[in-house]
Amino acid sequence: MRIIFLSTSVGPLGSGIGGGVELTLRTLASGLAQRGHEVTVVAPRGSVLALVSTERIRLLEVDGALHVPSQTLDRSSAPVVPENSVLVNMWKTVTQLAARERHDVVLNFAYDAHPFLRADECSVPTAHLVSMGSLSDEMDRAVTSAVRAAPGCVAMHSRAQADSFGAEVSAATTIVASGVNLDAYDFVAEPSNDLALVARISREKGIVDAFEVAEQSGRLLRVFGVMEDEAAWREAAARYPRARVEHLGFLPTNELQSSLGQCAALIMVHHWVEAFGNVAIEALACGVPVITYARGGPAEIVRDGVTVFVVPADQPSGVVEALAKIGSIDRARCRAEAQERFSSTAFVQRVEDWLRRQLV
Repeated sequence: MRIIFLSTSVGPLGSGIGGGVELTLRTLASGLAQRGHEVTVVAPRGSVLALVSTERIRLLEVDGALHVPSQTLDRSSAPVVPENSVLVNMWKTVTQLAARERHDVVLNFAYDAHPFLRADECSVPTAHLVSMGSLSDEMDRAVTSAVRAAPGCVAMHSRAQADSFGAEVSAATTIVASGVNLDAYDFVAEPSNDLALVARISREKGIVDAFEVAEQSGRLLRVFGVMEDEAAWREAAARYPRARVEHLGFLPTNELQSSLGQCAALIMVHHWVEAFGNVAIEALACGVPVITYARGGPAEIVRDGVTVFVVPADQPSGVVEALAKIGSIDRARCRAEAQERFSSTAFVQRVEDWLRRQLV
C-alpha cells in the first residue's frame, strides 16, 4: 500500500507536544515500511521523525499556525481554527498528494474535526486512528459522523476509550491496542528507589496527585514530559512542599528508556480517560512495574498483581500502599509481558489489517 499519514496539528513531531501519538506515528511508519509499504508523513514544519533512514518513508513539512490541544479547552468550547491553520494546510497537501500520486489510503492521527468531516474531499479512503477519549462535543459529533459515513473507518487503542464516545461509535470502532519496538528498550533488573511519571505536565495527567504520592512515600519522583501547564506544577509543589520531585523534560526514546529503566515503578495518576497509555508498555519493556488508577485504557490492558497494581481512581494513598509491595512484582515478568502482548510487530499487523479493510 501507499499510505499518507496526516500528523497531529498541535506541534511538530519530535517536540513532545503531541504526547503518545508521536510515538505511535513513528512506530507505525517504521513498521509499515518494513513490511513493504510506502509511507508519506505530512506534518507541521520543524518535525523530525528520528527513524532509521529508509527510502520507503518520506516526511513533508507544512507551514501554518499550530492548533490548541483539545484537552486544554472546555468540552462545549466552539471550534478554534487559527488563521493560516497548519491542519487546514496539511489536509490540502494530503488531498493533493492522494490525487496526484495515486496513494491508496490516508491515515489520520489529528484529533480535530476537520479531517473527519472533510474525508469526502479526498480521492482515497481516510482512516482515523483516534488518540484520545471523548473531550468535546464537537469531536463526538465529528467521530459519529465519520462512522456513519464510512463504517469501520475509525480505530482506537482501547475499549474504554471507544466507550467514552458513546455506544454507536464504540460498536463501529476497531480496537488496535498499541505496541513499541522492544529492541529500543533495555531491561534493568536492579533499579533505584525512585519513581517515574511520564506525561505532559498538566492537570488531566494528575500532576497534583503525583506530588502527593511523592510526599507520602518519601521517594524521589522523576517526571519526564513537556511542561504544558506551569501553573499546575507550581500549585502542586506549593500544596505538597515536602515532595521531592525532579522534572527532566521531554526526552527522546533512547534517553527516556535509559532513565525510566532505573526507576522502581511508573505511576499513572491521570484524571481523565487515558486512551491506552503507551508509557505503561514502555515501562514494562524496561522491566519497570506500573501502578495505575482504575480509569481508562491502562486499567484495561494490564494484569493486576502480575506486572502492575491497579488502585481506585483519585486515591494517591492507594498508590502509596501499592508501592509498599512493589518488590513482589518480577521485573523479568514485566519485560516478558511487553514482549508477548505489546510488540510493535503485532501492533503494526493489526493496523495493516484494518487499513486493508478500508480498500474493499
